Amino acid sequence: MTHHIHIVGGGLAGSEAAWQLAEAGFRVRLSEMRGGGDTTPAHQSDSLAELVCSNSFRSDDAESNAVGLLHQEMRALGSLIMRAGDAHRVPAGSALAVDRDGFSAGVTEALAAHPNITIVRERVDALPEGPAIIATGPLTAPALAEAIGAETGKESLAFFDAIAPIVHRETIDMSVAWFQSRWDKGDGKDYINCPLDKEQYAAFVAALLAAEKTEYRGWENVPYFEGCMPIEVMAERGPETLRFGPMKPVGLDDPRTGRWPYAVVQLRQDNATGTLWNIVGFQTKLKHAEQVRLFRTIPGLEQAEFARLGGLHRNTFLRSPELLDPELRLKSRPATRFAGQVTGCEGYIESAAVGLLAGRFAAAELAGKPLAPPPVETALGALLHHITGAAVAETYQPMNVNFGLFPPIEGRTRKADRKRMYTDRARTALAAWIG
Repeated sequence: MTHHIHIVGGGLAGSEAAWQLAEAGFRVRLSEMRGGGDTTPAHQSDSLAELVCSNSFRSDDAESNAVGLLHQEMRALGSLIMRAGDAHRVPAGSALAVDRDGFSAGVTEALAAHPNITIVRERVDALPEGPAIIATGPLTAPALAEAIGAETGKESLAFFDAIAPIVHRETIDMSVAWFQSRWDKGDGKDYINCPLDKEQYAAFVAALLAAEKTEYRGWENVPYFEGCMPIEVMAERGPETLRFGPMKPVGLDDPRTGRWPYAVVQLRQDNATGTLWNIVGFQTKLKHAEQVRLFRTIPGLEQAEFARLGGLHRNTFLRSPELLDPELRLKSRPATRFAGQVTGCEGYIESAAVGLLAGRFAAAELAGKPLAPPPVETALGALLHHITGAAVAETYQPMNVNFGLFPPIEGRTRKADRKRMYTDRARTALAAWIG
């Protein structure tokens, strides 16, 4: 036998799982269909751990944010994804954002160089025999999705995930736009801000609602995920929705007026050289020509050139609370584990975290030394617990890590102290689990 375990899918979850197993001394066959003649509607390269949407891993604040706490826990457990993220960091205030190409290249190089990992560019159409981790993500190939459905007896649920456009920095008019992070967090200059007054905002929303969208196909009759909703869908909920969402102006002072604008479009650095900037929260299903026309009505973007326009694709995921056990094994087929977004977690870092756990559980099982799940008081444990049983299976929806998944803090507490109490408790629990 050339390998101890077969991992299918080279995204963030599969890459992290492979790294954890290889570092534990086990031989891994990592199958990735991109680069072998196949691709997906969202990917643009054959690099492992490619970031297809935002380049942000969100908050890196481990003291008062559940995402930042998850970052910290993964670093403590030797996460390859966090190591590559830290190595390819770009300015983003208190968030961790990365140069997307440098990040995925770094992950690919690390995995390719590991003596215990064999990367095979191939499409896998059936569940592998023997120990395996399925980490094919939200765009699982049809044949494998059918095989999973046949095994579980359940149809996968589905939702939309939308991609935000990217602008060439040199085409942004900085006589109108300005650098500033909200409330001057970070170094205060991690975002480019394009201001709109009341009339400009109203005209933008009206044009957005009237703009031509790509047509729905039969397989697209599924709900959107609330955390990655197209701007036109948000706008349909009311004329002020965008101004209290991705276009909120609070904490941003227009240097020309000294006041907050009526609305703001923010752009975040997308690569290390600062030549590409993505429009924050502007994932969309508009036709490409409509995107160019509409986004060039935004003050400061009148001459914008786009490196990538927005898009939208379907995601699929398991009804995991019903189908998976606490170690991410398929109950009907315990040799097979699932990891990443196909389990119903949402977000880059959550996907990688579930991959990390799947890899560690599999390594422990192969070594004959069972590993207890991390305590539910930790970010890793709370996320795992939600996926594998705490959520209601019938209404299961993709979920980012958040303090609402954690056990409540006992006793009376001040609201201002609660987040720090969650993170302090989590660090103590993780340290005990690591031993």
